[in-house]
Amino acid sequence: MRLSQAAHPRTEIQRLPGFFVAIVARYADQMSGIALVHDPVYKRAGGPLQLTRAAPKPSIMLSVHDHGAPPPCPAPFNLAAYVLARAAEQPDKVALSILGFSGAARWRYGQLESAVRGTGTGLLRAGLVPGDHVLMRLGNDVEFPIAYLGAIAAGLVPVPSSAQLTAPEVRVLIDAVNPAAILHGPGIVCPQDTGTRLIGTETLLTMRDMPPVNWDMGDPDRPAYIVFTSGTAGRPRPVVHAHRAIWARRMMRDGWHAIGPGDRILHAGAFNWTYTMGTGLMDPWTWGATALIPAPGITPEQLPLLLARHDATIFAAAPGIYRKMLRTGTPLRLPKLRHGLSAGEKLADGIRDDWEAATGTRIHEAYGMTECSTFISASPGHPAASGTLGRPQKGRRVAILGSGGPVARGTQGMIAVHRGDPGLMLGYLGEPEATATRFSGDWFVTGDHGTMDDDGAITYLGREDDMMNAGGYRVSPLEVEAALARMPAINEIAVTDVEVRPDARVIMAFYTAPEPVPPETLDVHAATCLARYKRPRGYVHLGALPTGANGKIKRRALRTIYKDLHDQA
Repeated sequence: MRLSQAAHPRTEIQRLPGFFVAIVARYADQMSGIALVHDPVYKRAGGPLQLTRAAPKPSIMLSVHDHGAPPPCPAPFNLAAYVLARAAEQPDKVALSILGFSGAARWRYGQLESAVRGTGTGLLRAGLVPGDHVLMRLGNDVEFPIAYLGAIAAGLVPVPSSAQLTAPEVRVLIDAVNPAAILHGPGIVCPQDTGTRLIGTETLLTMRDMPPVNWDMGDPDRPAYIVFTSGTAGRPRPVVHAHRAIWARRMMRDGWHAIGPGDRILHAGAFNWTYTMGTGLMDPWTWGATALIPAPGITPEQLPLLLARHDATIFAAAPGIYRKMLRTGTPLRLPKLRHGLSAGEKLADGIRDDWEAATGTRIHEAYGMTECSTFISASPGHPAASGTLGRPQKGRRVAILGSGGPVARGTQGMIAVHRGDPGLMLGYLGEPEATATRFSGDWFVTGDHGTMDDDGAITYLGREDDMMNAGGYRVSPLEVEAALARMPAINEIAVTDVEVRPDARVIMAFYTAPEPVPPETLDVHAATCLARYKRPRGYVHLGALPTGANGKIKRRALRTIYKDLHDQA
């Protein structure tokens, strides 16, 4: 501020420095970069006024990762056209090998694109129109991804479903999505009296040779496909995803799988599992790599031989598959393997460590959900710290939320992703209220608990409906399971809280082992690694843990098992 004597009396100007010092002293914690300049003729004897600022108060670092949005999805856009864009430049390269012990069935990029676009033409000639929903009741074979991408190429909206569903379960899906047609494979359960047109596998096979459909290009925000949640909310919900969802997977390349054109990635899942469709097929095809899928009937114990025989450089599977492959305890000789990928459920540190000891390679874990593609992960360039999932991928905006918004770093809260993420769903089909409840301001709340440390790494603590209440304390089942899983006598373990009397719940552990382990032995081990309130109050030996079709442990079923056993007793 510069004042002149012509405009202000000398005595008035002389009083101003003291006035400003008082103001600055009062508001110093809110001001920075302060300077006062006045005419030299009015300097005090001590020289120009010097203001000093008190040390800044320490600020709280919030659990927010936001380094800007990713590049926008191009428009017009078609998911299938994007996935198969490499076919034009490398039509003769092998895109897919279906691996058996007697040989491999191979699909080249040019063949694959031709079959997909021919199927798109066939579906339109069958009377379907862009925007129609098409329920997929197909088996674990190559017809699944061909029909899936063929439908999207033509502007239809496919609805993948597990071949293991029962007729009543399929009716729930039909009622929810009202499909214009059902693609039906032999031996796959499907109600015959729904009034919906069935298109069988034989008809689909004839479509492959039809002329190529014109890619249905359009708004990247229009619906591309529908997938159902696992039903943890009591019933499965139809989740509508946009064409842009495949664009969001670009962030996984550096943030998770690091797939390149020279890779051969073997995914252990079935064709009709969304984890396989994304990581095992569409990601490698997007980047011009070769996808390897085991033929039906191949067991986890047989996978190491296929990995070695077919020079796999990346392996992807759910944690349960890794666990079964490691049961022998012997080294796995996989000379071409660069790393493994895990998703679908939390990977135990013990499995990660045992895999590295057996193969000399790391497993990189990823976290996502039906409503949003994988957005937190570890990668070869940024391995996860022990116990953490990794970090939000570059371009993702992620937070840990409490009741008042983002919490301080290191504080438990709900994992959330920004509503502008291109991999986030459009919403639950026909359920606007249910969709709205999942948002808090600009954030989509996942329903999973976690923490974010000072480096941005995220530790997963479990789903809201899996969190246990022990004597008033909130306890993550994953923490307890990780602590107990290293006991050599135990194969698998899962924990949940059970009601032992009205208003009283305790932690109970359920485990598999060759034979029951004395409870006191388990208690002694638990006492060495868990606070008292986190320790199980009982142990139940089972022949197998209850799991869903994708291998995830069903903790609600554990409570039913306990109740049934208690009632019998």
